Parts: sequence; structure tokens; C-alpha cells
Amino acid sequence: MNLIRGREPGPRTPVTLAVPALLAVAFLLLPLLGILVRTPWSELAGHLSTPGTVEALRLSLVVSFWALGLSLVLGVPLAWLLARVSFPGKAFVRSLVLLPMVLPPTVGGVALLLGFGRRGLLGPWLEGTFGITLPFHTSGAVLAATFVAMPFLVISLEGALAGLRPRYEETAASLGASPVRVFFTVTMPMVAPGLVAGAALTWARALGEFGATITFAGNLPGTTQTLPLQVYLLLQEQPEAATSVSLLLLAIAMLVLVALRGRWTGTPPVRSPAPAPAQADEAGPDTPPATDAAASAAARERWSLHADVTGFNHLTLDAAPGTTIAVVGPNGAGKTTLLRALLGLTPRAHAALRLGDTDVTALPPHRRGVAWVPQDGALFPRMSALANTAYGLRAQCVPRGEARRAAQEWLDRLGVGHLAHSKPAQLSGGQAQRVALARALAARPRLLLLDEPLAALDQTTRARVRHTLRTHLDGFGGVCLIVTHDPVEAVALADRVLVLHDGRAIQDASPAEVSRHPRSPWVARMLGRNAWPGTSTAEGIRLAAGGTLTVAEPLPGGVDALATFAPEAVAVHRDRPTGSPRNVWRGTVREITTAGSRLRVLITSEQAPDLVAEITPEAAADLGLTDGTPVWTSVKATETTLVAL
Repeated sequence: MNLIRGREPGPRTPVTLAVPALLAVAFLLLPLLGILVRTPWSELAGHLSTPGTVEALRLSLVVSFWALGLSLVLGVPLAWLLARVSFPGKAFVRSLVLLPMVLPPTVGGVALLLGFGRRGLLGPWLEGTFGITLPFHTSGAVLAATFVAMPFLVISLEGALAGLRPRYEETAASLGASPVRVFFTVTMPMVAPGLVAGAALTWARALGEFGATITFAGNLPGTTQTLPLQVYLLLQEQPEAATSVSLLLLAIAMLVLVALRGRWTGTPPVRSPAPAPAQADEAGPDTPPATDAAASAAARERWSLHADVTGFNHLTLDAAPGTTIAVVGPNGAGKTTLLRALLGLTPRAHAALRLGDTDVTALPPHRRGVAWVPQDGALFPRMSALANTAYGLRAQCVPRGEARRAAQEWLDRLGVGHLAHSKPAQLSGGQAQRVALARALAARPRLLLLDEPLAALDQTTRARVRHTLRTHLDGFGGVCLIVTHDPVEAVALADRVLVLHDGRAIQDASPAEVSRHPRSPWVARMLGRNAWPGTSTAEGIRLAAGGTLTVAEPLPGGVDALATFAPEAVAVHRDRPTGSPRNVWRGTVREITTAGSRLRVLITSEQAPDLVAEITPEAAADLGLTDGTPVWTSVKATETTLVAL
């Protein structure tokens, strides 16, 4: 097949597709060229300045802008409803919105007559009660234009709303903002490009409306005769003048489309973030705690936590004021679901929640006093770092000046005070995460929920921010839950570690106890230990993956158990070892990775589950270890810990 080259590097375009595409372009372009070629350019100004044309243009602008206003008032809530709310008959409502776009305009005019005309369903009541007659009146032209144009706004805005992650709105609610405040301060600014695009298309469509207007409102000069209707009349008597007015409408439509540059088809394009400052992830020095009366009063307040969680998560959680709990577990264990249940944001789980002496179970998220920092921070992109941080205080009706002062103090504490006037797109990942932390802490919550709060930070900055966060958590009068996959983070920040699996709590203990006796294979591996589940026997454990393991302190027989041992407890040999080891297996080296100054060797075996050994580089060189090397491994019974599950 013959091919032709495209303008951009990549696959070449088949001729069988290119030819019909070019014919389609020509088909669409030819009528427009006809207007341009046939326009009497020497008489254009005269045609467009006649009293009838000027009056029709004035009326078209009045009708189109009123139609746009009516579409905004009615269409914005409808778009939000379609994008965010599930309800019976939603598909029917969306079809109803799209119907005027596919319905013949004259049929739409007939439908408007039968609905709002003097003999229609609503017309007699409007005329008898309010004295309002819509047909053959300017208000009728507005109604007809709104009927055919509003779907463009609804569809465009619905696409933008559907593409907006609810996490921004949920975070705003957790900071104390009511749904109405969230809608106007977070949702609408973020979908502004989609709203502007939809509004422009709506206005352009209303400006060019013809069929529904002439059928429902008539063609009365000065009352309902808009530019499209005048074109229709001029075409019969003054074809050249009709061409000139058509050119005007064509120019307006093209200007709108060029200005939008395709943005009506979905959410606005994502802009590349601006480069971060040179000191991108350097944490500044901590500043002294705030001394204002509000902060001092907040520090004296104490809130305990009691939660009974049901649904996918099923557990009871109690914590005294000032407690920090690290929530750990594998993906899908229910960590984020637990946080969202405490926030009241998920149907998957329900939390009967008491904070201090207040039962907040029945309260909406914005009135619970529960602040949330999601994994990505969810900073509001159109607000500065300072405005983001002050958002929760402003939602709680704190005066603007006081809120901004408190926000600046929190930003200074977390080392990003110099970025107060930067937008989120200008921040690095670490900086954005610290601003998100400052925003949550500044809101003075009773319960603080942090979902991987330090994941975006480099190791050096993570250590500094961890220290700062620990300092502030020590003075926090509520309870803090931190979801993390970092064992160092759990040990450094938490008073307790809650281990989840399939939505259930399988361990809730101090970090030291969890480190010594992990009851989850995932947690044991997170801590860098080998973890083998199985069933206890008189001498040790019968492994679920096959084989046995002898331990020094066995459990009663028949108990589900987990055997753990450190990688450095595994001895690696080229020949079968002799002497005291009672746990010896033959295996093969599958992977060698570095772990600081030592090497971690993954070894597979047909006699036991995969295990990890930790040895020195010198030992690996002496043994001649490479991928695929056959080896023997041994673990002493005294090096193995066995816990019941």
C-alpha cells in the first residue's frame, strides 16, 4: 500500500484514509470560501451599518447574553449534578440535556409553543397569574436561544467536573469548608477553563439561533428579529446584504472557536509546572511555636478517639489525647479506607466516631474536626501556598489577617515560609507536601489523618520534616493516624502501630513490640525480615509453602503461626554445612542487591520458601556468588522467632 508522510515524526498516514479526510476538509471549507468570495467587500461597511442590521445586532447581543446568563444559572448546577451525583434516571436526564443538540430547531420551536405558548401546558398559567406572554416577545427569543444553547455549557462543564479529582473537594471539606464554600472556592476555580469554554460556545450558539426562535418567538423587527432571522429575510430581497451579514456571524463564530483552541472537548490541558527554586528541598530552620491566644487555647484542648468501624474495615480503635498511630499493611489492606471512613467520605466502611466528649458520627465531613492530608497533598492549584494554608482557618470564619499570620507561622515552621506566595505548580514535590502538612496543622483539627505524608521527600528532607512533625505532634491535643510504608517513619513518629490485613486489625502494639514480634508477613518484610507462615508443630512450624522449620521455642501444635528471622541470621555456603544448624536447604541465587555496605542475596529453593540473606561483599566474593549460583543456606533454631497469628 502506498503511504504518505505526516508532518510529525511517527507512523505514516495511509492514502486510503488521507484522501477521504482531505475531501471532508474540502467539503466543510467550500461553503465558507463561497461566503468570502461572494462578499461585496466594497459595500460591506454600508450593509453592516444599516438601521435594520444595527438593530438586529443589538437584539442578538441582548438575547444571546440573557440566554448565557440563564444557562449559567440553570446549567452549572445541572452539570455538577450529572458529574457528581448518582441518581435513578441519570441516563434519561443526560439524554434530555443532549436532545436540543440533535433535535431539528423548528421542532424545538414547536415544542416550546406547546409548553410555554398561550395554549401550551404552562403558558395559560403564566399569562393568568403573572401576565407573562412568551411567544412573539423578546423573552420568548431568550427562552428559545437558551433551549438550544444550554446543552453546550452543560456538556462542556460536566466533562471538566468529571475530570476533576474529588480529592481536592474532600480535602477542603476536611479543613472545615461547607459544601457551598467548597463549590465556589475550590471546584469552580479549578474547572474555570471548562466553564469559560462552555460559556463561549453557549453564547455563540445563542447568537446564531434561528429555527426555534422564528417558530416560537416570530420575526418581529426590534422585538424578536435577530441577525440570523434578518439574514433569512435579506436573502429573499438583498442577497448581497445577506452575504455581508452572514460574514459577520461567520467571523464571530470563528473567533470564538479560535479563542477556545479545542478546549470544549474535555478538561483543560495540564500545564507543565514551573521550575522549582534552587533550594527546592532544603528545609529551613524551625521557628518558635506561635504564642497567640488562639494557638495557646488550641494547645490546651484535648481530644481522645473512639471509633467502631464496620463494613470493609471491621475494627475498634481507642486512643488517648496526644497519641500518634502508624497504620501499616499491604496494598488493599484497608488503610486509606479506614481514613476515609473516619472522614465520612466512603460507603465502603462506616465509623461510629467520638472525638473527646463529642459524637461526630452523624456530622458531615466539614463539621467533624478531622483534617486529612492525602498522598499527593491535593493543594488547590489556583491558590498560593499561603492561601492554601490559611484555607481551613478562613473556612472556620477566622479573620483574614489573623488566618494569614497563623498560616505564615506554620509555613515557617515547616521550612517553606519563603514560598508563601508561590503557586503549587511552582513547588517541588517535597515543598508541596510540607505546605499540605502546614495547611492541615493550621486548621486546628481534633483528629489528624496523614496518608503517606513524607513519601514525596528526599531522605535528607524527610529526616528534617520528620523531626519537625514529631515536635508538633508532641504538642497536638488530638489523635493522629499516619498511613506509611516506611518502618523508620512508623518508629520515629508513632506511639502505636496498627497493622491491617483485609480490613481487619491483626496487631495493635508499640513500634518496639511490632518490630520484635510482627504478626504479619508483610510487616515482617517491611522491617527487612524473612517471614514464613505455616502451622506450628512440636519442633517448630510446618510451612504453608512446603517444608519445615525448627525453632528453639515452639508453640502448641496446630496453631497458625508466623516464623521470622533476620537476613543476617542466614548463613550461605557453597557446600552443605556441617555442625549444629538444624535448618539447612539447598537453593539457587536469583538476585543480588546492595543494602548500604552489605549485600542482600535472594535465594530460591524447592525445599523452602524464598529467603533473603545479608552478607558482606567480601563474603560474596569468596563464595563466588552470581545470579544462578547453587548454594546451601542454614538458619539456627535460636535465631528464629515464632508468633501465633
